[in-house]
Amino acid sequence: MTMPASATPYYLPTGDEVETFRACHARRLPVMLKGPTGCGKTRFVEHMAHLLGRPLITVACHDDLSASDLTGRYLIRGSETVWMDGPLTTAARTGAICYLDEVVEARQDTLVVIHPLTDDRRVLPIEKTGELLEAAPGFQLVVSYNPGYQHALKDLKPSTRQRFVALEFEVPPPAREAEIVAHESGVPARTARALVDIATQVRRLRDQGLAEGPGTRLLVATGRLVAAGVSPLTACRTALAAPLTDDADLLATIDDLITQTL
Repeated sequence: MTMPASATPYYLPTGDEVETFRACHARRLPVMLKGPTGCGKTRFVEHMAHLLGRPLITVACHDDLSASDLTGRYLIRGSETVWMDGPLTTAARTGAICYLDEVVEARQDTLVVIHPLTDDRRVLPIEKTGELLEAAPGFQLVVSYNPGYQHALKDLKPSTRQRFVALEFEVPPPAREAEIVAHESGVPARTARALVDIATQVRRLRDQGLAEGPGTRLLVATGRLVAAGVSPLTACRTALAAPLTDDADLLATIDDLITQTL
């Protein structure tokens, strides 16, 4: 469970997403964040939870995530059997923001459990205990996923999608992305601009088979290596290029872009 920190998590808006999220929270509307890997979706949720003064509970969704993982289960402690709330139940009970990261990775039968929390009922039926939990004031459900990686077997059903207000996230414009990289990594503005320039060129390689270009998060990691004393060339090769692909030809092309820019 992530509680509000003493300092607001850094987030640089690129549109009216902050105001829209505030309005959704005030009107008790669930929110879906759509965008590529590393573009700031998770940081945005952390930022908004702090601004709104709400606890944040994050769940990393995966294929084996069950409804019990979200709602809770009975556990044996000594000679007793006790009920333990899951993260979704805890959020609903305490009025926290519950963030389901990469929600499309969860099984469809698992996601059905969130439906009653996303409409006017705002309740969570807990089958194993028979409790019908009414969500406390302040509770909000937020989900995220990357549309670029999804296919027919890995997508949200319309019955789930249409319960959310959708906010689209993209890689920030170059000038703004460089500002983020400089702030988050500690490198000079000139270095941050060079990293963004490399990333902009690499992102164009999607037409050559690159599954997805580098997100801002990769640039921040690269910048942190540079700030720690690693040479920019080594930092770019290990933190920016290598995580993107194992294809030798693509890596060679990316390496050429790096050496030409630095």
